[in-house]
Amino acid sequence: MMTAQVSDCRKYEGPMDEAPKATVKVGDWVDFKSDHEQSGRITKIESHRYGTRLHLHNPEGFGGEYLRYAKNTVVEAGDCWI
Repeated sequence: MMTAQVSDCRKYEGPMDEAPKATVKVGDWVDFKSDHEQSGRITKIESHRYGTRLHLHNPEGFGGEYLRYAKNTVVEAGDCWI
């Protein structure tokens, strides 16, 4: 089973790039920012040349002008947190 590392901000209050890491897997929910903070459930994890991408789904749709209420998006794991 494929996993990914995201920032673990549950008990951390410092700079995001120094946050401890947490392992996530398909089915977990993560937060990310695209126009504003939002969240999605991981449906697929894929490695690529420069890192790891998380395929995210939100049944209510993502907000903001960029995603325009799409229900699926792809985000770099390094840009996500729990």
